[in-house]
Amino acid sequence: MKNLETVIAAIHYIETHLSVEKIDLDIVAAAAHYSKYHLHRLFTATVGLTIHDYAQRRQLTEAAKLLVFSDQSILDIAILAGYDSQQAFSSVFKAMYKQSPLQFRKNEVFYPLQLEYNFKDQRESLEKARQNAARAVRFAKAADIPGWLDLVRLAIDGFPHLEEAEHVTVLKRYIAGNGALLMTEGDLCIGAMMINYETGSIDFLAVHPLYRKQGVSRDFLNVAFSELLQNKAISITTFREGDKADTGYRKALKELGFAEAELLTEFGYPTQRMILPKEEEDSND
Repeated sequence: MKNLETVIAAIHYIETHLSVEKIDLDIVAAAAHYSKYHLHRLFTATVGLTIHDYAQRRQLTEAAKLLVFSDQSILDIAILAGYDSQQAFSSVFKAMYKQSPLQFRKNEVFYPLQLEYNFKDQRESLEKARQNAARAVRFAKAADIPGWLDLVRLAIDGFPHLEEAEHVTVLKRYIAGNGALLMTEGDLCIGAMMINYETGSIDFLAVHPLYRKQGVSRDFLNVAFSELLQNKAISITTFREGDKADTGYRKALKELGFAEAELLTEFGYPTQRMILPKEEEDSND
């Protein structure tokens, strides 16, 4: 757990300095009393993002919140987010949110690009999970909703425009129809999936950041093919190629064997449908 404690310390520093100063590897490493070379490797290997990317995404999320819920000028918000000019801020914001800051403010709809990786509150559950390595995939129940939402908040980077209250409403419907599945390790929720049996579409697939290199998505797909779907291809939507907001979701799906299908626009956000044929999954077994 020592490595995780170092990452937690780095995240804590970033979170407490989001609107105070420009955040970079040198500053965070000095605050964590750790070599910047080793901290960069440790942080990236642990959470799948560099310190720069995590800090940038968090600052842009807080900036987006201010655009919707405050009257501060865009220039003031840009400076709080660590940018020297409104133009530089607007360029990065539009690349991530697909809207200019002004458009985002006018639309009055906030959604987070990245929420805090709050591993500190999960420390005890993570320790228990390591002691009890048995994993299980099961249908989710109403009592699982709080743990499911904890996972959603950690994986929000993969779901543009996800609104939590609306997600809970949809989740309850999937739970009622046995279309919501959880993977747990001990009492920790490490994966979640919503699947539509009629269409074969995965409407939600999230993996805990600390478990993304441990085959959780593959385990869900195996369950979907072997137990839930009857000779149907699996489809899912994700970021389009080249989307700067994508933290690796598209690449992960292609590594699982998904192929590109039609381009879509969902909730005003450009996405792409990906398909995994039944026979392709069988050939990978």
